[in-house]
Amino acid sequence: MNRSKTFSLNSVVKVGILAAFSYILMFIQMPIPIAPPFMKVDLADVPALIGGFAMGPWYGVLIQLIKNLLNLSKTTTGGVGELSNFIVGAIFVYVSASIYKNRKTKKTALFALSMGVIAMTAVATLSNAFVVFPTYAKVMGIDLNAFVGMTSKTNGLVKSYFSLMVLSIAPFNIVKGAVASIVTDLIYKRVSPIIKYR
Repeated sequence: MNRSKTFSLNSVVKVGILAAFSYILMFIQMPIPIAPPFMKVDLADVPALIGGFAMGPWYGVLIQLIKNLLNLSKTTTGGVGELSNFIVGAIFVYVSASIYKNRKTKKTALFALSMGVIAMTAVATLSNAFVVFPTYAKVMGIDLNAFVGMTSKTNGLVKSYFSLMVLSIAPFNIVKGAVASIVTDLIYKRVSPIIKYR
């Protein structure tokens, strides 16, 4: 087997392992009161961020894709949740890893993760407002105001669909992204030599 084929097989194995870890982490969830009850914080973005930092941004995106394809077998949202998770997660990883690959320092990593969280939050808020929530409501046969009602029980600031997006969905993604970023920053240097080893 030549060197390029060995590297390709090596990359496939690493992506598969990281995607499996990412999938498992989807089931370790923590609800936060500012968000709708079906949205929970998890660490599933961490393996994708690590893969993106160590191997390149597109590898991180691929890990996100595989994770969500695996979760389709257990979906309760008709695939809408998985599509949203992939889009938002892919933006987070791609932006962060793209910035980091140009200058691999601690300072750049923190800046890259911060930019990733900002990009993820912007895309998540807009995509949820105009695509994901309307589609989910249609699939589930409910009115959009139902999301406002269920969220306002734990987040008193939510009074309308607009405030749901600005005062619930956006902060939720900031929290989720920040948690994933902190964990990634803490463990990346310890695990990256294993991923980079060929």
